[in-house]
Amino acid sequence: MWAIEVEHLNKNYPMGECVIPVLKDIDFKIKEKEFVSIMGPSGSGKSTLLYLMGGLEKPTSGQISINGSDILKFSDEEECKFRRSTIGFVFQSYNLIPNLTVVENIVLPLQLDQKKTSDYAKRLDEILDIVGLSEHKNHTPKELSGGQQQRVAIARAIITNPKILFADEPIGNLDSKTGITILELLHRINQDMGMTIVMVTHSKESAEYGNRVIELKDGEVVI
Repeated sequence: MWAIEVEHLNKNYPMGECVIPVLKDIDFKIKEKEFVSIMGPSGSGKSTLLYLMGGLEKPTSGQISINGSDILKFSDEEECKFRRSTIGFVFQSYNLIPNLTVVENIVLPLQLDQKKTSDYAKRLDEILDIVGLSEHKNHTPKELSGGQQQRVAIARAIITNPKILFADEPIGNLDSKTGITILELLHRINQDMGMTIVMVTHSKESAEYGNRVIELKDGEVVI
């Protein structure tokens, strides 16, 4: 089964009296359990593509199916519920709540979905171990390095065991050595948990951590 199917996808942005085409007739499919890197220079449309697949933005035209569901036909409520249960997001800027501990940040998606965090105690311990933060679980973000903060963000993204993880330039704010550890962590999550991962990057070296690369240039897939 395809995890993601994108067909004839277009995205335009109005700018005054002009219309700026950002994505132009994009077509591709991603299999379940793949780790796919979307690579391209700044302005190529790769982050916009990720946000469209994650339901954070709407396309001008085209189709997007996630696990066989046409997400563009969802109501706002259906889309939010689907996104919380099926998709995890990791962003360049971590987006942690500064006054919450590591554990409190990680379980936030469970609380937003009105789930009992006590039911996820075992999974929380497993994830803390996977991301290497068991000894820092009561620390707040200001007590952590950038790499540790991104590990918290990854743990938060996978606590609900989503089928797909979207990562937008996940090492963009990190030094090269720390970035490698984050990429290795994502690779391990893909291999050990069987989670489909789609990562946006401008770096060829980062893209090689995936098992397939989709390259964008000027809003089009480079063949």
